[in-house]
Amino acid sequence: MDINIKKLKVKYNNQIVGYLLELENKRIAFQYDNEWILKGFSINPFLLPLTNEVFISKSIYFSGLFGVFHDSLPDDWGELLVRNMVTNKGINFDKLSALTRLTLVSDNGLGALQYEPVQNEKKPDRTYDLDLLAEDATKILNDLETETDFDDIYTLGGSSGGARPKVHLKIEREEWIVKFKGHLDPLNAGELEYSANQLAQQSGINVNTYKLYPSKQCTGYFGAKRFDREEGKRVHMISLSSLLETTHKIPNLDYKHLFQVIQAICFDQDDLLEAFKRMTFNVLYSNRDDHGKNVAFLYSEFHKGYQLSPAYDLTKTPRLVEHQMTVLGEGNPKREDLLKLALEFNMSKKECLDIIDSIEKLLQ
Repeated sequence: MDINIKKLKVKYNNQIVGYLLELENKRIAFQYDNEWILKGFSINPFLLPLTNEVFISKSIYFSGLFGVFHDSLPDDWGELLVRNMVTNKGINFDKLSALTRLTLVSDNGLGALQYEPVQNEKKPDRTYDLDLLAEDATKILNDLETETDFDDIYTLGGSSGGARPKVHLKIEREEWIVKFKGHLDPLNAGELEYSANQLAQQSGINVNTYKLYPSKQCTGYFGAKRFDREEGKRVHMISLSSLLETTHKIPNLDYKHLFQVIQAICFDQDDLLEAFKRMTFNVLYSNRDDHGKNVAFLYSEFHKGYQLSPAYDLTKTPRLVEHQMTVLGEGNPKREDLLKLALEFNMSKKECLDIIDSIEKLLQ
């Protein structure tokens, strides 16, 4: 493994987007490819406009990268797997540069952006036993010394975002993310997330296709069909946090920021109403893990613009005392706070009251 990568080619569905280069001062520069400037789109419409400028991130959060590239890197569970993998090769993970870590992202990586050179092994698609994968995930979480070969779990989960153990699987020619329980999760965590998605869907929220996969060890594993894959192509995705060049690990965003971003970049302003439904559901359902990386935007080639992605990571979070995204500064907002924010954006008072009432009634 080459641990001294200094330059990367950034690609989108086999097209060159641009180049990342580590400078002498350890800062990282990005520049679009000339062809991409003519025919492509901005991968962050706020910070990376389509020009031949050399961009250098000023963010203190992403190891010199712009957030849109940092979104490609695994966090928590996925990083744990990559850390174990490189440690087993005698390499200190903490000394790997951000560019080297991007070369380790597999085809399972989130969103559309890919990086060359590639330093990972691709395995052929096959059928896996979810219970066995869940057992392997538990052993890794508990740092158990075993003779188990974790190659499968690394290949399937090493590019994962989020905290809970998960794997990326191709099932009947479709790509899915299947989650397992984490340290603090109840045994029926999958069933609970499945129920949360059902309620969100009944609330009129755009939830991507989901399923509860059977298990002999628990009540089932929650699976979500990937919305960053469409008809064999990768779909460009960027999180709210990365659009605003901040980290989701610090609760510093407000739902007002989400509404402002939608106004600025979304081709369909009905996404404001969708965001209001999600905010209302999260508040009334006590899903307080509503940070800026749990909201994302997708680029539509057909519409030549951005749209709010389907809702994801919907679940109750009793261990959190306040919402990660506040509502006009309120960490535990009331219905009047929800309505006040909607009115700031000239939304229909009656329509928003009806949404609040219907979701409240559904969740009773």
